[in-house]
Amino acid sequence: MNLNIKNNTFLVIGVSSGFGKATAEHLIAEGAKVIGVARTESTLNEFSKVHKEKLIPYCGDITEIDTVVKVARIAVSSNISGVFMNAGGPPAMQFEESELSDWDKAYHQLLRWKVALTQALLPHFKSKQYGRIVYLESASIKQPIDNLVLSTSLRLSVLGMMKTLSQELAGNGVTFNMIAPGSHTTPAIDRLIQKSAEQQGISFESAKNSFVDKQPSKSMGKPENLGSLAAWLLSPLSEFVNGQVYAIEGGAVKGTL
Repeated sequence: MNLNIKNNTFLVIGVSSGFGKATAEHLIAEGAKVIGVARTESTLNEFSKVHKEKLIPYCGDITEIDTVVKVARIAVSSNISGVFMNAGGPPAMQFEESELSDWDKAYHQLLRWKVALTQALLPHFKSKQYGRIVYLESASIKQPIDNLVLSTSLRLSVLGMMKTLSQELAGNGVTFNMIAPGSHTTPAIDRLIQKSAEQQGISFESAKNSFVDKQPSKSMGKPENLGSLAAWLLSPLSEFVNGQVYAIEGGAVKGTL
């Protein structure tokens, strides 16, 4: 499928693994260039060697404001057409396990940097009269997931921001959408399974088998499939899609909305 993004440049956060890597690979396969941000230099370098001139690597922690400022400067100077906002979440825990410091950290991990980066990039997109911003969150915004009270609460704040932006900036060529994945084969799901194993006093493999068996699809999603949706949402073909949430969760969410 031709997404009409050849020679366009996109900013992808968390590019070295999981959903970020999958999205970047789809964009590059369509002829686009990617500014890829990741914290781990070794994996970022490996990804960069594979894609060479198609990837502009930047090693840094996007939750730090200095990184946000530098990444935004590179993105604007590269005339980006869109950004995929994606990063790891807080530890799995229940509310009564959490301390106020955990909530402070979760705010920095899940919300603050997205606000800062969105603010930094909006003038560029508004001036260009074009832009695609896609936030990668979690299916827990549709239906709470066990042991994810921090993730659920702060990601719902991102949802509120995204929906508001889609209304405030409607009609100027800039769109805001969200992908809310359920159980996929990523490092994040392994942390959730490990937490469940500890609570039940069973092995990781037993917890994983039980976890998969509880999924309506009896399987977990593939990041590369979700990446194809992210690439489409970042393309001109999604021009009539704004303020929407795509829950990719294999039927686990039981609500009607």
